[in-house]
Amino acid sequence: MKPSLLVLAAGMGSRYGGVKQLDSVGAHGETLIDYSVYDAHRSGYGKVVFIIRPDIEKEFRERLFDRIARNMDAEYVFQTHDSLLTPEQIAASKDRTKPWGTVHAVLCAKDVMKTPFTVINCDDYYGREAYETLGGYLSKLDNDSTEHAMVGYLLKNTMSPAGSVSRGVCQVKDGYLLGMRENTKIEYEGDRIVSHLPEGDVYLTGEEQVSMNFFGFTPKVFEYMTQYFEDFIKVNATEPKAEALLPNCAGEIVSKGLGSLRVLSSHDKWFGMTYKEDRETVRFNLAEKTKQGFYPEILWEK
Repeated sequence: MKPSLLVLAAGMGSRYGGVKQLDSVGAHGETLIDYSVYDAHRSGYGKVVFIIRPDIEKEFRERLFDRIARNMDAEYVFQTHDSLLTPEQIAASKDRTKPWGTVHAVLCAKDVMKTPFTVINCDDYYGREAYETLGGYLSKLDNDSTEHAMVGYLLKNTMSPAGSVSRGVCQVKDGYLLGMRENTKIEYEGDRIVSHLPEGDVYLTGEEQVSMNFFGFTPKVFEYMTQYFEDFIKVNATEPKAEALLPNCAGEIVSKGLGSLRVLSSHDKWFGMTYKEDRETVRFNLAEKTKQGFYPEILWEK
């Protein structure tokens, strides 16, 4: 069966300073999401689902969705801070304005994901090879399989010169994930790479395999994700900034023996829009790829 693509596009863009998921980076107004969905479509994906905030729906449709929906099976669902919460949990989190992270986002799409699917961030460029590799793997799985996958990148290929990044640092053996921890603040310190962890700073080589939230799951994963989020919200309902993060959830799936996670490597160099300063780099890189014939001048038929 053809896999689906799930695009996480409900972020607040606090570090970027705006609605980066709708920011134009192509010569004809294309967003970075346009290029990601185009790569997935070319790689055999049959459907795309977007997770968005209700407050950007009108602009999202005008700037992106309606164009893609004319070229590919597409739909969207909403993520708000009170999505999936009980009335008691909503009351406990009354002062919170932001959603609960990437696990929460994926769960908001539970009812519409009917095939194995790939999860991506809206602000990352992954490279078409990654979609071809992961899509081919997922197309061989059935919906009840506990085999999952991710595309891993070398940390040095995923850094931003504009500031710190968040990456899931992986432990891998024989092509399978042993464990993963989200490092929420990795940055350059001169020529060195440092991760600021709660227990202290750790220096990294740059050769570490990291997660870029490019995961491949079967619908079976929703059983564990539901429990993971329920456990998370019981502890964090009153916390204003706590987030349930996919890398940590994926790591627990493996550590608890609830499934396997195949690590498919990519040596592509990442670029993305974590900071406003990244936008011109993204524009330049996409223009170069278009000039080289990797992308057509106009991605989608109108």
